[in-house]
Amino acid sequence: MDLLQLENVSVAYDQQYILKDFNLSIEKGHLISLLGPSGCGKTTTLRLIAGFLEATDGKFSFGGQDYTRVPINKRNFGFVFQSYALFPHMSVFDNIAFGLRQRKVKEDEIKKRVMNMLDVVSLGGFEKRFPQALSGGQRQRVAIARALVIEPDLLLFDEPLSNLDANLRVNMRVEIRRIQQELGITTVYVSHDQEECFSISDRVAVMNKGIIEQLDKPSVIFQYPKSEFVARFIGFNNFIDFQEREDEGSFHSLRSGDYHFHAAKAPGMPVSMKGAIRPDDIIAGTLQEIQTGDNVLTGKVKVSTYLGRSYQYVVVTPLGEFTVNKEMQQPYLSGQEIRLLFPSEKLVLIE
Repeated sequence: MDLLQLENVSVAYDQQYILKDFNLSIEKGHLISLLGPSGCGKTTTLRLIAGFLEATDGKFSFGGQDYTRVPINKRNFGFVFQSYALFPHMSVFDNIAFGLRQRKVKEDEIKKRVMNMLDVVSLGGFEKRFPQALSGGQRQRVAIARALVIEPDLLLFDEPLSNLDANLRVNMRVEIRRIQQELGITTVYVSHDQEECFSISDRVAVMNKGIIEQLDKPSVIFQYPKSEFVARFIGFNNFIDFQEREDEGSFHSLRSGDYHFHAAKAPGMPVSMKGAIRPDDIIAGTLQEIQTGDNVLTGKVKVSTYLGRSYQYVVVTPLGEFTVNKEMQQPYLSGQEIRLLFPSEKLVLIE
């Protein structure tokens, strides 16, 4: 059941549209991420839902009611900001209690709900501390608790982990997912980090220039991007243009120049003449290790880069340059001739 719907919504700044005839539906209890580069419209979408912006056209429905013109103070939504937005002169308790006091909740009820929320975000015993005495992750958990304590109908996150270091980001995204699932609260999460979004979301909307290029489960997007934009954004940076295509059972038979390829059919795969594959999915080997044949190209190593666990190579072939990653102790040498195998189950067709 859809809890939230944006129908043909448009938002413009200075007569320039950021969103145009934009549509989005979110099921109750789901966490959906809006993923994309800066300027794609994801934060505008979040601010529109929150009530910070008004749509110039279209309709916003929530819980079966028209929320298009409902003011922000009438929307019972919790918002977690990128910058935490905690009051430095207030204790953790008072920061979390702020929204309840604005709603004139009785003090005994405030104490009960704040202390319960401190346990939910694993900050029991921190109620008397002040923000400056907390780590970045602890401050973010206070911000989450403040958003949740009002018992919101919807929880909104605007790039909440971007100010944290890498290890803390991993821990915090696990916490966010745990809290969201524990409470079963419908959540909209904005980020430009694909790993972050894929790890916590029920569905991900990949946005580009104010439109959703693909909306699906993270596993589907990761394996089967629909468009070149989505493919590039999630790490498919090798592409092959084909001139011929035939369907053969469970495979597509493809030709590019004098070279033949097979790509496994997948649900929803577009009728396309362009293939994509990740650097990690190409198999590199010596001329002795990989024989010539379908899905194989011979090339020369142009650039070798050490990545820690593996080496990354740029290989020049008759069909252009390809980037390939391989774990190995002794790297290939610049100018060395090697072969690349494109596994049919990893080669996907995109729009």
